[in-house]
Amino acid sequence: MPTVRHTSFAPHVAPDTRLLILGSLPGARSLAARQYYAHPTNQFWRLLGEVVGRPLADMPYDDRLAALREAKVGLWDVIRSAERHTSSDSHIREAEAHDLAALVAGLPDLRMIAFNGGKAASIGRKQLLPIEGVALVDLPSSSAAHTCGYPVKLEHWLRLRVALAK
Repeated sequence: MPTVRHTSFAPHVAPDTRLLILGSLPGARSLAARQYYAHPTNQFWRLLGEVVGRPLADMPYDDRLAALREAKVGLWDVIRSAERHTSSDSHIREAEAHDLAALVAGLPDLRMIAFNGGKAASIGRKQLLPIEGVALVDLPSSSAAHTCGYPVKLEHWLRLRVALAK
């Protein structure tokens, strides 16, 4: 299978974002659909729906994004572009990181940055210096390929609620 250079999406954030969730790089299904976490087996929308108290997985994509904005949740990826021949993070090569510090500097209400999976955490943590009042949280990947099981993932993901509390 040939290696192809993939480019991530623009950030989905608002100035009042409190929780920023960072993935690694959209997979092939997401890139084709031009939607974050579009693969039907990815548990992202189900997990995040539990965090924000809305059935995100059952909503049309644009409504999901509107619900996140309303909940003060932002999305982006740590990788701007990379070479990859499958959707697996383990196949990412020649990664060019986003300027996360510049994005975060424009989010004065930010309370937490959560990394969706190990690859996102390893790259993202290198980009960010400690920020006073902003917690950094490593999450188990929402990918179905990460096999720790939904209940274990959910237990970790529910910790994100603290960033959204008033």
